[in-house]
Amino acid sequence: MSKILVTGAAGQFGRLVLDELLASGQVAPADIVAASRDPAKLAAYGEKGVTLRKADFDDAATLDAAFQGIDKALIISTDALAVPGQRLSQHKNAVTAAKKAGVGRVFYTSLPNAATSAVSFAPDHLGTEEAIKATGLPYTILRNSWYMENLFLSVPTALQSGTWYTSAGDGKTSYVARADLAAATAAALLGDRTGNETLTLTGPVAYTNAEIADLVSEISGRPLAVVNLTDEQLAGGMEAAGVPAFLVPTLVSFDANARLGHIEIVTDSVETLTGRPSKNLRAFLEENKAALAG
Repeated sequence: MSKILVTGAAGQFGRLVLDELLASGQVAPADIVAASRDPAKLAAYGEKGVTLRKADFDDAATLDAAFQGIDKALIISTDALAVPGQRLSQHKNAVTAAKKAGVGRVFYTSLPNAATSAVSFAPDHLGTEEAIKATGLPYTILRNSWYMENLFLSVPTALQSGTWYTSAGDGKTSYVARADLAAATAAALLGDRTGNETLTLTGPVAYTNAEIADLVSEISGRPLAVVNLTDEQLAGGMEAAGVPAFLVPTLVSFDANARLGHIEIVTDSVETLTGRPSKNLRAFLEENKAALAG
């Protein structure tokens, strides 16, 4: 039986992947290795028989130990965005550890159109993809589209005021539920894939923000108007609202990326991997109607 490593396992996405692996019944709990900077946060999984290891992406020694004896390693991208270059450095540390340990196959969570994306941290993903390919190890790159859950970062506030300010214009985004991505990732980890591959994982439909606003209005019973701004105007509004300065360019880049058509791609990769359709946005919003109210 393959020994599967999940890095960043204490995060929301990592925990969902662990849950999917355990629920599959296709891998013994002891053959699932959950790694985190703080393994204590994974105590509940340890009680289920999952192997726990420390993995600090800024500490090469912990990574060397974490990757030892691993057949399949899932490197979940980190959230280090405040310091330019740190995220890519962390990822390269993990890739180096995977190479040194002779991991059988590397899996990595990237983003759609990594080479052309306007998202501010896209170069981190592209650089990681390139580092993985340079190792010569077999790989599966999973280019995850935007979480449906990300809408709760902006839509509830917009719904309270009745206005959603955006610079995405008529650009579309293929939102996908986090749980669907986790299920697809677990399925990929449990599969017997041999060739190198890059898969883009999306929801079933791409929407403009105006179309999303119409759905939100219909489901919530409250009006939501979309006001399109320039990137500069949007940045100014965020700054005035007190958004941390280092986050403003990143948040604006999300809208610019949609406007430029870099995240409108729709694929059936989630359905192909899991054997079931991915959740559509209407169903997701209806299930989470209470969250729309903020």
